Amino acid sequence: MGAPVAIGLVFLGCCSNVVFLEQMVRDFPGCGNIVTFAQFLFIAIEGFIFEADFGRKRPTIPFRNYVIMVTMFFTVSVINNYALNFNIALPLHMIFRSGSLIANMILGIIILKKRYSGSKYISIGFVSVGIFICTYMSAKQLNSNSDSNDEDGVLAFIWWLIGIAMLTFALLMSALMGIFQETLYKKYGKHAKEALFYNHCLPLPGFLLLASDICNHAVLFTQSDPFEIPVLGTLPIMWSHLIMNVITQYVCIRAVFILTTECASLTVTLVVTLRKFVSLIFSIIYFQNPFTAWHWFGTFVVFVGTLLYADVWNSIRSVCCSHKQEKKKE
Repeated sequence: MGAPVAIGLVFLGCCSNVVFLEQMVRDFPGCGNIVTFAQFLFIAIEGFIFEADFGRKRPTIPFRNYVIMVTMFFTVSVINNYALNFNIALPLHMIFRSGSLIANMILGIIILKKRYSGSKYISIGFVSVGIFICTYMSAKQLNSNSDSNDEDGVLAFIWWLIGIAMLTFALLMSALMGIFQETLYKKYGKHAKEALFYNHCLPLPGFLLLASDICNHAVLFTQSDPFEIPVLGTLPIMWSHLIMNVITQYVCIRAVFILTTECASLTVTLVVTLRKFVSLIFSIIYFQNPFTAWHWFGTFVVFVGTLLYADVWNSIRSVCCSHKQEKKKE
C-alpha cells in the first residue's frame, strides 16, 4: 500500500470515526466505556490472530514493560472517552487533545532534560494560547446558557471543570507514556504492531471494573431504534454506529501505522493535523455545534502552532528549492 492510499485511509477512517462517535455521544453521553471496550476488543482479536499468531509468537519487548505501558494507555483511553460525560463538547475535546505537544515538551524538559529551539517554544506558546481561548470561550458559553444563580447551572459548570481536569491529566499521562515508549524503542527497536496488540489486549481484564456501565449501555443500545441494513436485515441503530466506529478506528490506526513506514515523520504530522482540522470543521457544520468567532480564532492559532512545531515552512521551502535545483541541472 502506497503513501497516497494510506493518506486517503487516514482521512476516511479517522474522520468518519469521529462522526460515528459523536452520533453515539449525542444520544448517550455516558457511552464512552462501551465504545472503548469494543475498540480494544476488536484490535486485540485482530492482533492475536495476525500479530501474536494465536499466542505462539513471543514479544520482542519484555512483557513487564508492556504491563507498565498498558496501564498508562488504558488510563488515557478511558479518561479521554469518559470526559465526554462532563459537559465537554466534542470540538473542544479535539482541540484540547492537540495540547499533547505542550505536555510532551514539559515532560521532555523535566524527565529527559531536553532542550528545544526558540521556534519550538514559540509554537508551544501558540498552541497554549489557542487552547486557552477555546477553553475560556466554552466556559463562558456554558455560563451564558444557564443562570449563574441556578443550582443546575453551577453544577453543570463544576462538572465541566472536572472534565477539563480529566483531559489535562490524560494529556500528561499520554506524554509520559510517549516518553516511556521512546526509551523502550531506543533499547529494543521499534515494534509498532506488537505494541498495538499488547496495548489493546492486556487492558481487557480492566474493563471488568466497568462491567456494569458497559452492560447498561449495551441494553440501551439494544433498545435504540431499528436500522435497516441491506441483505443483513435490521439492527439497532446504536449498535450499527458502534460497529462502524470500531471498524473506522481500526482503519485509522492501521493507516497511520502504514504512513509512518512509508513517509517521513513530518508528513505524518501534517496529515494527522489536517485530519483533526477536517474532523473539527465537519463536526461543527454537520452537528451544528456552537462555535463562535473566538473559537475559530483559537482553533486557527492551535493549528498554526502545531505546524510551526513541525517546522513545516522550512521543510516546504527546502523541498521547493531542491526541485528548482534539479530542474536547473536538467
